[in-house]
Amino acid sequence: MQGIAITGTGLFTPSQSISNDELVAAFNKYVDLHNEANANAIADGTLASLAHSSPEFIAKASGIQSRYVIDKSGILDPTRLVPRIPERPNDEASLQCEMAVAAAKEAMLAANCGPEDIDAVIVACSNLQRPYPAVAIEVQAALGIAGFAFDMNVACSSATFGIAQASGVIRDGLAKRVLMVNPEICSGHLNFADRDSHFIFGDVCTAVVIEDAALKTSGFLVRDIKLKTMFSNNIRNNFGFLNRAAEDGVGQPDKLFIQEGRKVFKEVCPAVANLISEQLQALDLPANGLKRMWLHQANLNMNDLIARKVLGRQPSLDEAPVILDEYANTSSAGSVIAFHKHQADLQSGDVGILCSFGAGYSIGSVVLEKR
Repeated sequence: MQGIAITGTGLFTPSQSISNDELVAAFNKYVDLHNEANANAIADGTLASLAHSSPEFIAKASGIQSRYVIDKSGILDPTRLVPRIPERPNDEASLQCEMAVAAAKEAMLAANCGPEDIDAVIVACSNLQRPYPAVAIEVQAALGIAGFAFDMNVACSSATFGIAQASGVIRDGLAKRVLMVNPEICSGHLNFADRDSHFIFGDVCTAVVIEDAALKTSGFLVRDIKLKTMFSNNIRNNFGFLNRAAEDGVGQPDKLFIQEGRKVFKEVCPAVANLISEQLQALDLPANGLKRMWLHQANLNMNDLIARKVLGRQPSLDEAPVILDEYANTSSAGSVIAFHKHQADLQSGDVGILCSFGAGYSIGSVVLEKR
């Protein structure tokens, strides 16, 4: 893997943010309205009453304090609890394209390259706002990039799998430099009426420039990549084009994000820790030699457990930086945000792990070495 390098990262952050206090206030008002409107059914036992949430519950369960979103007003409207994101005409840039272009420009600036230097574009994220034409091709056109582009989805592992795809494209001689972007509008698939998950996700876009290491001496060498998938229904979203052909249409809860959180925690954490440990062993890299672990920012307790299993001790925030307190879970973008914000202090020869994990299950782990 010595021939591939990550030379630039970019980040687009929406201007609107929702604190736990704001989110809980809207949710609890919704609960009160629901319980009041269904008082008779609740009284006779045919319908269960809904329970309030609290900022303390959210912080303890996840480590999340706030999240950035495309639209705040719709989410905080207790009679709606859905972001307001109007559909755009086909001759206007899509929202995901707009986000991707902003992040991409920052990544290209960091990589000291322009659109004319990029040979391919990959859009890798959990939710694409349309099946076709590919959002990646729209981003390619918006930036004036020649070559080719395609979309891909491996849920929360889309970015690390996207880095793997970009690396393969470069090794195969199809491109010398690839732009990989992760426009995540997670608020669009989150059920804000569900007490157990309404606080989990936020919106953001990250971008990464991956290139032939011979082109420049800066950035991070990609030392190794490991990918793994294991089928599980414990994280699922059944929204799709066949919904309109089903009798129940699109109004069922499973058309949004659903998960069995305890099962996910129990099954995913050891799988991720084992994959990283085996990867390091194969590379003859001791765990205590890792300077940084840029882990998927889904849940603070998960990241803490994984890092402890790999390192054999409690990690410091410097070793396993956290951004989910501010950004919440941003699906594929989370580990890249951590990498983007916590890499500048590393010295030549320092080694870190960029790792994501999520629905599928899917795990992607990239070993990086500062040049």
